[in-house]
Amino acid sequence: MIRKSALMLGLPVMLALAGCSGGEEEAPAPEATATQTVDANYADEMRSNDRGDVQDAVSIPDAEDRPTMQAQVVLDRLGFSPGVIDGKMGLSTENALEAFQEANDLDKTGELDDATKEALQRWQDIQATRVVTIPEDFAVGRFEELPEDPAEQAKMTRLGYESLDEKLAERFHTTVETLEMLNPDGKPATSEATSTDSASPTPTPTPTPSATASGDAKAGPPSKFAAGQQIRVPNIGADFIDRNADTDTDWRDTLRMLGVGTDQPEVAKIVADKSDDTLKAYDAEGKLVAAFTITSGSSHDPLPIGEWKILGIAHNPPFAYDPSLFWDVPDDVEKQQLPPGPNGPVGVVWIDLSKEHYGIHGTPEPETIGRAESHGCVRLTNWDAARLAEMVSQSTQVIFQE
Repeated sequence: MIRKSALMLGLPVMLALAGCSGGEEEAPAPEATATQTVDANYADEMRSNDRGDVQDAVSIPDAEDRPTMQAQVVLDRLGFSPGVIDGKMGLSTENALEAFQEANDLDKTGELDDATKEALQRWQDIQATRVVTIPEDFAVGRFEELPEDPAEQAKMTRLGYESLDEKLAERFHTTVETLEMLNPDGKPATSEATSTDSASPTPTPTPTPSATASGDAKAGPPSKFAAGQQIRVPNIGADFIDRNADTDTDWRDTLRMLGVGTDQPEVAKIVADKSDDTLKAYDAEGKLVAAFTITSGSSHDPLPIGEWKILGIAHNPPFAYDPSLFWDVPDDVEKQQLPPGPNGPVGVVWIDLSKEHYGIHGTPEPETIGRAESHGCVRLTNWDAARLAEMVSQSTQVIFQE
């Protein structure tokens, strides 16, 4: 359970959230220049080349094919989220495959079987990875070690990322460990036939300086990556952010930071299912258009089964820490008002429900989704929570079932 009173402070800044209809942009006319196309897209310099607007894209062949990661990348782009993209089969990838199979009238096996591979063939040209250059403005930031004590967290201005590595991992829907695997010795993994010596030089990483920490806060762990460095990342896409869309500036910056686009389907119903740890989103015609692996409740705070309404959506919300609402925290611990940030208890977004104290939100620990328990609410990765927030509105039906 989550105390919602403080989180509602962000609700006056609610979006209309008609992501598909409000953010859809017509393809540029043939005479449109590359500059005009780029200007329409607010996504950062590491964006995908889905719309052919990336200038001087780096092309360094990968060291291997990575078929599982390629499938994860495609599923992520289609809205059937595999959670953390790491090239490994697991619960989230199986759930994503089952959702894709359901949406395409295939047998729901949760496996990359022959029929599913055939259905995914139309996206075979999408590579598993791409090489990007880390922009200076992305690498500059306040990276601080986050204390475990809520009273110490309350003294901070933001619960942000502890390192550039962590920020990069969220940007590309993966883990720091996966980024390290894709970049042995700090350089993009590549085939023997194409030496990195022939590619653009990669600078030696410089650890994020402790000067980025504020006041008495400690700097986070040194980063293995640095501004100007070329790195191999999962080739996530669907990251077009319409610069002209009616989107709050801070929220637009958050979408940019997470590689989440503004072109999202408008959904009429979402169903969170405790039995398989999934949340499925359906359009007005009842078509399954998105699915996410979730963490939903525990034996102490079970998922509240029933039909609920969305009261509002808070972007980058603060968090009212009330020990009386947590079974595993002594009641004599003082209440705290925690600042917002991707590493806050509810991540980057809170979707407030008509069931008091309950909501759908992000998490500071994406690798635990579908594995760890929650305090009754529905948790997703920050990027999936942000995407879902762009799909739903107060008219969206919410069903929690076992």
